[in-house]
Amino acid sequence: MSSVFRSPDDSFLLGGELPVRRLGYGTAQLTGPGYWGPRGERRASLAVLRAAVDQGVTLIDTADNYGPGVAEELVAEALHPYRDDLVIATKGGVVRTGDSAWHIAGRPDQLRAMCEASLQRLRTDRIDLYQLHRLDPQVPMAEQLGTLDALRQEGKIRHIGLDTLTADQLEQALSLTGIASVQNRFNLLDRASDAVLKVCEAHGLAFLPWFPLANGALTGDDAAALDEVAERHGATRGQIALAWLLHRSPALCPTPGTGSPVHLAENLRAREILLSTEDMSLLEALAPA
Repeated sequence: MSSVFRSPDDSFLLGGELPVRRLGYGTAQLTGPGYWGPRGERRASLAVLRAAVDQGVTLIDTADNYGPGVAEELVAEALHPYRDDLVIATKGGVVRTGDSAWHIAGRPDQLRAMCEASLQRLRTDRIDLYQLHRLDPQVPMAEQLGTLDALRQEGKIRHIGLDTLTADQLEQALSLTGIASVQNRFNLLDRASDAVLKVCEAHGLAFLPWFPLANGALTGDDAAALDEVAERHGATRGQIALAWLLHRSPALCPTPGTGSPVHLAENLRAREILLSTEDMSLLEALAPA
């Protein structure tokens, strides 16, 4: 019988102190195409957010530019006042001027203004995890992180996270200040950030992979092994992809998003899947060399 290659724990201590369940919920899909404007009826989005928390999610991941502002406002309307065990993560550092226009904005005055705006939309005095959405190549890293560190010392943010960077950049950031988390693209079909994951594991950082379901690529015909594992567990491709992340590393904390309560429940059932070493071998072989 195949042995089970299982995750050692369903939880992660974010920043070494905030316990979260490793499978969270991301809010990008609560906005319209291009993450611009609202998606559908507001009450439906509020219902999905509340359902996520009711089904055990304790990590909600959002961003100021989803909408812009729409997702943060939905989080507050649906979940405020926040439960003691709920961790709200948001991002700043990118300005949107259209559904396909993204502008990196990492000057200290910009970051401070964006954080203050997020505090107001989220109806909170302190953001649990404030993530720099992109490093601004026009601003020294020390200035960007120094601004976030000052906001942390002022009590406006609790922990600092970073989004989309290299392993060397992460090591440099860690030499400047305390970092609690990283968000890079990482999934069954894309392991390009494996070196970043190793740094996270070595330093006890959470790795929140974006596009955890490969942004729809798992529906292709080139993943027969994925189908084989899914059939063995009576699961969907998406559930196996999420289970693989949970088994792959104890640092991985995926936050898949959806606007559908049915899809939400389907995603969260991935917590119950125990993959064997045979399963993991088949899935590990899926990523291109």
